[in-house]
Amino acid sequence: MTDPRSPEDVKAAVEKFRADYAAVRDEIGKVVVGHGDIVDGVLTCLFCDGHALLEGVPGLGKTLLVRTLAQALHLSFNRIQFTPDLMPSDVTGTTIVVEIDGDRSFRFQRGPVFAQILLADEINRATPKTQSSLLEAMQERSVTVDGTTHDLERPFLVMATQNPIEQEGTYPLPEAQLDRFFFKLQVGYSSRTELAEILNRTTGGATSEVSQVLDGGTIRAHQRLIRRVAIADHVRDYAVRMTLATHPGGEFATPMATKYIRVGASPRAAQALVLGAKCRALLEGRAAVSVDDLQWVALPALRHRIVLNFEAEAEGVTTDQIAENIIATLPSMAAGAA
Repeated sequence: MTDPRSPEDVKAAVEKFRADYAAVRDEIGKVVVGHGDIVDGVLTCLFCDGHALLEGVPGLGKTLLVRTLAQALHLSFNRIQFTPDLMPSDVTGTTIVVEIDGDRSFRFQRGPVFAQILLADEINRATPKTQSSLLEAMQERSVTVDGTTHDLERPFLVMATQNPIEQEGTYPLPEAQLDRFFFKLQVGYSSRTELAEILNRTTGGATSEVSQVLDGGTIRAHQRLIRRVAIADHVRDYAVRMTLATHPGGEFATPMATKYIRVGASPRAAQALVLGAKCRALLEGRAAVSVDDLQWVALPALRHRIVLNFEAEAEGVTTDQIAENIIATLPSMAAGAA
């Protein structure tokens, strides 16, 4: 799939993106009941070339969602069950000695990270040393072992799950790891209707077959298309000011942010805001990003990039509450802007 050049080609590319997005969403819907906002968040990460962190109590379908997404895409898939005894080499691979006809040589044996979709299940159960084995893969899309760098096949998407309530035997993800996730998505409970449908699907005899509707080349083309979506200067400035508003004591920080935040969001947060908003604009059939698009992606883009201080922890203030306060109080136009 080549990149569109003429206005007619661009329009056709946009319509194809919307159709492909809907097709993948429909395939996921054959298995996963409800959680529409979570599905949209995961697909936004996919088409923006980002990674997703899914947080929720056990049994809500986090792993099922990732596996179903992998089934709907013509991409390689691996799953790593993170445990305290997992070693970095169990993720990235290792160099082994191979003997052929009496001659010995070294050969790199690839680990499970060499897949286009990687499910890091219960990622916070592994030690920080093992967690850090994903840092290079998530940022540079490569793995370096024994001084040799091995490129990962694109597109490359890490989808990690973690349980927020069980602290025994877990290791909280460091800020450097969290910052590499495009979105953090909080998976909630199903409604009464959704739970009834889950029971119908899982306790009866019927099964749903998921079809592969998208390949890697098409996904890469959609990723390039999203980056070409226009964004006006004042809308981009809104994303900048929203990010700076998380910096305590800064020019744009709200009183709530200054009181409760210890460390604010990084430039990756602004990148996630803009790219996520561009994806949202295309899905809404618009050729340019709006402030509403930025506000729609603000919570999943910011919630894991804000570090709260002790006072916030003591008073039960959450990062979502701070982000919502910023959305509610930050003017859409900077003072003095035309």
